[in-house]
Amino acid sequence: MKIIILTGVLALGLSTIAEAGRGKQPCSGSKGGISHCQGDKFVCKDKSISASKKICR
Repeated sequence: MKIIILTGVLALGLSTIAEAGRGKQPCSGSKGGISHCQGDKFVCKDKSISASKKICR
């Protein structure tokens, strides 16, 4: 029983670490996600240009 609980706790911890490593994505939240690239900038689904410093490829 202890092994099952320990495995669950470890799995939860690893998924939390994986989420933290990705960080905030361009056009997240109310922007609706990424529509396409315009040069090296991200164009969001709400037609705005993302302020992200990441390069769109």
